[in-house]
Amino acid sequence: QVQLVESGGGLVQAGGSLRLSCADSGRTLSAYNMGWFRQAPGKEREFVAAIKRSGGSTLYADSVKGRFTISRDNAKNTVYLQMLSLKPEDTAVYYCAASTGIFTSLHVKVGTYNYWGQGTQVTVSS
Repeated sequence: QVQLVESGGGLVQAGGSLRLSCADSGRTLSAYNMGWFRQAPGKEREFVAAIKRSGGSTLYADSVKGRFTISRDNAKNTVYLQMLSLKPEDTAVYYCAASTGIFTSLHVKVGTYNYWGQGTQVTVSS
């Protein structure tokens, strides 16, 4: 059973930065394509970024391109989301997710992923 645990969320002022982490103590995350999604109150869960198993390919939502970077350290069994120049509209619960399939453009879809973490709150004040 994959058990994803996110960390690194918190309260930050607009223009600030945070780095989220996602780890699985029970398995090797290198076996999975990984994604980050977010969900603000009253809104649907939306795609943020995704990374291939090998780390060789990434996808980003237009709203975060140039500000967020997804990366992974398979030796540490951890996936990261570096968030710079944060805006109040980035406020949401951020979830990491794991996919067993082939890495395609469908990794922007919630339904592509097999496993989800519990989420970590990110709040950006204006």
